[in-house]
Amino acid sequence: MTKHCQFYEFKIGRLAICSEDNRITDICLADSFKATDYEFYESSTIKEAAKELRAYFNKELKTFSVPIKLNGTDFQKKVWQELKNIPYGQTRSYKEIAIALNNDFAFRAVGGACNKNPILIMIPCHRVIGSDKKPVGFACGIEMKEHLLNLEK
Repeated sequence: MTKHCQFYEFKIGRLAICSEDNRITDICLADSFKATDYEFYESSTIKEAAKELRAYFNKELKTFSVPIKLNGTDFQKKVWQELKNIPYGQTRSYKEIAIALNNDFAFRAVGGACNKNPILIMIPCHRVIGSDKKPVGFACGIEMKEHLLNLEK
C-alpha cells in the first residue's frame, strides 16, 4: 500500500491532496493535515486531482473523474456517495440526504458524516445546507462553504 501526499496552492488556500494505491483518499486544508504515514510525492493521481481542482476553481469543470477511495464507516460511505449525486450548482438539506438514504431521522448523523468528509470539494459536502436553505455546518468554516456555493452559481 503506497500512500502519497502533496501540497498545492489554490484560490481558496493551500490544500493537501493525498492518495493511496492510485486513488485519492484525502483533500483537506493544509493547516489541518495531520497524517504521518504519507510519503510526500506528486503521484500521477495526485497531479490529475490538482489539475481537476484548478479547472473546477476556474469554472471549467463540474464533474470530477479522478478515482477516489473512501475510508470511513459504512454509514459515512453511504452519505458521501449520496453527496456525489448532488449536481453542480445545486444544494440539498441534511434532511433530504437522510430521506434519500431511507433514514428520515438521520439528519444529524448525516451532518456528522459531512463533517468527517475526507475529500473536500470532490465529495461536495459544501452543497449540503440547512432546511432553512442557509449554509450551516462546514468543517472549513461557513465563509469557505459560502465561497464554494457562490463559485458554483
